[in-house]
Amino acid sequence: MTVSETAGAASFSKLGFAKGQVIQEFGYDDDVDDALRFALEDVIGNELEDEDFNDGADGVMIWYRDGDDDLVDLMVDGLTKLFDQGFIVLLTPKAGRSGHVDASVVEEAASTAGLITGGQVNVAADWAATRLMPPKGPRR
Repeated sequence: MTVSETAGAASFSKLGFAKGQVIQEFGYDDDVDDALRFALEDVIGNELEDEDFNDGADGVMIWYRDGDDDLVDLMVDGLTKLFDQGFIVLLTPKAGRSGHVDASVVEEAASTAGLITGGQVNVAADWAATRLMPPKGPRR
């Protein structure tokens, strides 16, 4: 499947993904969209790193469903892996799908974790993505 058949190159770009980035993935499970994962790997030119990756990352991708571990903790874990100017993309099941997460839950968790939401993008048939960014300025 090509990028245009899943999210489209423009969607990946809008989320912040680009060639040469190191992207760490959290929350992988049997229900993730493998076509989306493979298309993203094509865009960045690297394989996604797993949760055990200990070096810094340009971005973190979190698959999250209602009932998973604490969302704030996952966001904070993702933040600790980021280089400056890094970002997090949170993937959640779309409305009406099993495991759907209400936008207010995402917004509250992001705020608690010290992140700013950058809007939601439809990236696959069953998943939507929300870009999360640390506030501008140096991290403490």
